Amino acid sequence: MIHTRTLGALLLSTMLSGCLIVHEREVVEAPAAPVMASVAPVATPPVVAAPVAAPAPPATTPATPPPLQVANPNYVTIPMEITINKPVKDVWARIGKYCDITEWLQLPGTCTMISGKEGEVGSVRSVGAEILVAKTEYSYAYTQPVREGRLYNLYHGNLEARAIDAKTTKILYTLVYDLSLVAGDDAAKTADVERRRTNFMRGMNNMKILCEGGTLPPPPAPAAPTPPPVRN
Repeated sequence: MIHTRTLGALLLSTMLSGCLIVHEREVVEAPAAPVMASVAPVATPPVVAAPVAAPAPPATTPATPPPLQVANPNYVTIPMEITINKPVKDVWARIGKYCDITEWLQLPGTCTMISGKEGEVGSVRSVGAEILVAKTEYSYAYTQPVREGRLYNLYHGNLEARAIDAKTTKILYTLVYDLSLVAGDDAAKTADVERRRTNFMRGMNNMKILCEGGTLPPPPAPAAPTPPPVRN
């Protein structure tokens, strides 16, 4: 009995002693505070100055164009037409070449090409040194050059053959020019328009005769020169 108590006391003493040791170890060997990892400082980006806009160029006033050579032009048109009893292809083949003008207008001499080729835009014929400025399959337009010492009257002519049906063609001829440059009063200007109309209508009648197989009448006699005014 005594032996049993002694053994229990020793066992209890040993357990308490072990517990104390464990307690001491727990206290002594407590884990150290965690070490914080060092963080590298973030570099601050450099400050870039905003680009300075270039100053806007000063507003410029559009240049004033030079005055017109003719301050108050009066552009007139002279439309003319005639019907020919032939297909348009045959009509144009007979009277549509650029130098055919000397035949149907019955001009003296012959027409030759000063530059370029017959029927080519930009070509120049000897009649009036006229320049071909436009063309289609059955039409062309021309102008006259500027002459030294003269105001330019913008003279243009346009000749067109237009099919009415398979056997009939209409010829259209239109003149355009500045009537204000014609000297004289209104009567003189009207006379100038009618003179041109009469001359070119005669040429269009000749076109009809040629295309329909007829013979041209004799050309009109040249106009007598106007005598100089008598001085007192």
